[in-house]
Amino acid sequence: MKDWIAGARPRTLPAALVPVLVGTAAAAGMDGGTDTLKGLIVWRFVAALIVSLALQVGVNYANDYSDGVRGTDADRVGPMRLTGSGRKSPGSVKRAAFVSLGVAAVAGLTLAAATTWWLIVVGLVAIAAAWFYTGGPRPYGYAGLGEIFVFVFFGVVATTGSAFVQIERFTPLTLLVSIPVGLLATALLVVNNLRDIPGDTESGKRTLAVRLGDRRTRYLYIALVVVPFLTVPFLCGLSQRPVGALSMFAVLLARRPVQSVIEGTRGPALIPVLGATGRLQLVFGLLLSIGLFAGG
Repeated sequence: MKDWIAGARPRTLPAALVPVLVGTAAAAGMDGGTDTLKGLIVWRFVAALIVSLALQVGVNYANDYSDGVRGTDADRVGPMRLTGSGRKSPGSVKRAAFVSLGVAAVAGLTLAAATTWWLIVVGLVAIAAAWFYTGGPRPYGYAGLGEIFVFVFFGVVATTGSAFVQIERFTPLTLLVSIPVGLLATALLVVNNLRDIPGDTESGKRTLAVRLGDRRTRYLYIALVVVPFLTVPFLCGLSQRPVGALSMFAVLLARRPVQSVIEGTRGPALIPVLGATGRLQLVFGLLLSIGLFAGG
């Protein structure tokens, strides 16, 4: 069980949790709810959370399987991989990926039945994107497009979708708040790929970090961490939810990972930076959610 938990990569789970929290909080009060929950529907929030977390775990297992059978994990310096390390058979990891994605599909289907069947299309695209990130004959993650996938699906889609299942419409606020959420989620992938530049280069895995090179990837990471804090005053002011500015306090957690990247930390020493980036995103998302909910 410890192996399966490690293979699910818990450090990446804030990328799935935060957009659901922020999107749900942004929807608070928009339909005139005046009760304690401000009109939010609890079971839809739980279902959206299951969809997001199951997709994240599913894509992690899918990447583990695909990278393992391709042999691109042979000289890995990051956290343990189930397939590449030989701890689990490729078939069992593949089944774990399918089960996780299946859980996401079932939870998503309940939301589609309660709102609009168009969500099924969105769900199918998300599942396909999760699998073909490193799977299939031409994985787009190997072509430097992984960051786009993360920003779109764990930023814009997850945040606006979580709000949509509550109020059944899209609003400018839900789109605005998805931007900092997506940027911080992308920062997780960027620092992960920064660490893996030597191994990915040798194995022919042309991630965005490999294409940009070490120095420019570090600049990209810093931008992805800093820009979300610059957006907060605008999105809170325009939405008239000033309490959302609580999220600015999360900047206190940004110093250590940013400093490590600036100072040129490499290889396994970047693993703590990945964890610190996940904590930064989680605290930022929690504080932003509290502020949005209080102001809704």
